[in-house]
Amino acid sequence: MPGLARNLALAVVLAVLVRTAASVESITVVGLFKDTAIVVVDGQRRLLRSGDTSPEGVTLISATSSEAVLEIDGERKRYGLGARIGASFAPPEQATVRIWPTPNRMYLVVGSINGYPVDFVVDTGATLVSLSGREARRLGIDYRVVGTPGKSSTASGIEDIFLVNLNRVRVGEIELRNVQGAVHDGDFPPATLLGMSFLGRVSMRQDGQVLELRKKF
Repeated sequence: MPGLARNLALAVVLAVLVRTAASVESITVVGLFKDTAIVVVDGQRRLLRSGDTSPEGVTLISATSSEAVLEIDGERKRYGLGARIGASFAPPEQATVRIWPTPNRMYLVVGSINGYPVDFVVDTGATLVSLSGREARRLGIDYRVVGTPGKSSTASGIEDIFLVNLNRVRVGEIELRNVQGAVHDGDFPPATLLGMSFLGRVSMRQDGQVLELRKKF
């Protein structure tokens, strides 16, 4: 009996000491580095390296300078810097951009390519994010060196293009990486076209006249 009592007492102590992620109220990602993340779990700051599990039961699977993969109650999800996960551990609210049409029914939105500001025209008929050679040079894209030559059929006829990889394309709070683009070797198009290489990676819906873009997880 004494041995059984000791075992029962030990079990009670372990049950008190070991917390599960289900009992955690909140987690906030406050620092991101390669293979390392700093998270605040119920007010306690934890530095986790890949494979580490916090005393609260939150495991860091991997991390980069832009996101962390956390495992909570056996479920893995990606979280960016500043993401706050509540008690239900639902993913952070999806970034959404709402675009109102101009009087001639065009959807214009300000964004950026590789950190440089760009005025976009939303164009679901464009296969790729398309920009002129002049605009590419303004953005520091040496398309003749890094691009792959090709041809494109436009309203003006067949034009030379260069296929390039755009490191970052951002519209509002939606930022996508490694977006394929087409640089036309000339002054066409007059405005940069936000084509399907970006739009195909977000959710789009019409809310009355407003076009809503929502980032997918």
